[in-house]
Amino acid sequence: MNVLDAVVRLPAAWHGAGSCGPDVLRTLVRYAEPLRCRRSVETGTGKTTLLLSHLSEHHTVFTKEDAGDGDSLAAVQKSELLRQSRVQFVLGPTQRTLAEFRFTEPLNLVMLDGPHAYPFPQLEYYHLYPHLAENGLLVIDDIHIPTIFHLFSFLADDAMFELLSVVDTTAFFRRTAAPLFDPLQDGWEHQRYNERRFPILAPRRADILEPWPRGLRRSLGRFAMRSSLGRWLPRPAKNLVKRVCGWSG
Repeated sequence: MNVLDAVVRLPAAWHGAGSCGPDVLRTLVRYAEPLRCRRSVETGTGKTTLLLSHLSEHHTVFTKEDAGDGDSLAAVQKSELLRQSRVQFVLGPTQRTLAEFRFTEPLNLVMLDGPHAYPFPQLEYYHLYPHLAENGLLVIDDIHIPTIFHLFSFLADDAMFELLSVVDTTAFFRRTAAPLFDPLQDGWEHQRYNERRFPILAPRRADILEPWPRGLRRSLGRFAMRSSLGRWLPRPAKNLVKRVCGWSG
């Protein structure tokens, strides 16, 4: 793909907002080409936008106007490598624009590379995951940032996604055939991330533990013990322990 070679040859500091490296760009093309994308979405913009303007029939970019603060939008829109007829730019904070946008067709590819502070990556995911088609590609950039690594860890456990690879600090997931997790209901106990980690225990590291109120630490400890007992003790024995310890519920 000639456009891939041209994008890879662009300077590392092509704009001031940070760019994906050559290995990430090549991996994006390798996974995206077989999809024959009809529709794709990206938060943030950069070299990946140039590639996706050739890989997708209709690519929607949710990004802010960052003149003087990275200048990524201007760099992309001025590039001769951009296939402009296939790209729609939706300008403004993704915290607002994604919620207001109406998706009318399934998405074959979603790339998250917008604001990185908590809970904005999670918010972007919330607005986009219901629209990702089976076998679609979900790309999460900058997973070395703790807030985004948290999202990555959740997705790596989730039944709706299969982790294909991690290249540099970018993760590539495939949407499986698992049923869509209802975005308007609850059901936390059915998510693998929670199943494998419940109940949470008070952290052991002193730098984390110190700010926690002593009462909260005790409560978490009692809750963990109660949850463990609830799993293994027969009901009569569990009721006896609850009476002796003064536990309710």
